[in-house]
Amino acid sequence: MINRVKEKLETALEDWEMMNNASESESEECAERFEMHFYKFIDELKLWYQHLKQPPSTIEEAENLSEVREMIDRLPAPLELNFLTELEFIIDGEDRVRFD
Repeated sequence: MINRVKEKLETALEDWEMMNNASESESEECAERFEMHFYKFIDELKLWYQHLKQPPSTIEEAENLSEVREMIDRLPAPLELNFLTELEFIIDGEDRVRFD
């Protein structure tokens, strides 16, 4: 299951690179694509988290999981806060409503 999370992360990171290198005419489409794949990654992360035998109950515990630490290390700095915010929502059991 963690491999699916990593696959979704890779896709989002590829989109991030594409978005940062996009021309002005391509930037909106690239941003939308990145956002879609970032949240697919978060959805997959949530599924993985929900299937852990002993899921962490705090953001600090979650950050100490090797799988989560590896993801944080792969993220560009501007995405870390978004990731940690989403992770906190997952830990707190909050469902986010996203408008696509």
